[in-house]
Amino acid sequence: MSVTMKNVVVFVTDLARAKTFYVDQLGLPLAGETQMLMEFFPAAKGTTLGIALALQDAAKALVGRHTGVTLQVTGIDALCQRLSDGGVTFIEPLEASPWGKMAVVADPDGNQYALVEMPQ
Repeated sequence: MSVTMKNVVVFVTDLARAKTFYVDQLGLPLAGETQMLMEFFPAAKGTTLGIALALQDAAKALVGRHTGVTLQVTGIDALCQRLSDGGVTFIEPLEASPWGKMAVVADPDGNQYALVEMPQ
């Protein structure tokens, strides 16, 4: 028997608005899309991130919180500048520390993501 992770899903209220954030602003690679779900990061490379339309009350209760998802970024300074210029909400501004750089941003529904860049 084998157990692996397929995806992590975050719920949103408006898929079209979410697509603008995740694809156009954040620049995530779209692996697939339906009327109710977008998946990012091709599955062949590992776990995908699913962005799903919150249709039921249990899913709606999960919209607009810290997701616990951390995205590893190269060129975080340029990305954060682009996000800021695009009006994205920063929960925590970009800061440098001994282990690297980190910022926390929110999608249009308030779902929060940590962005990190670690020295190579």
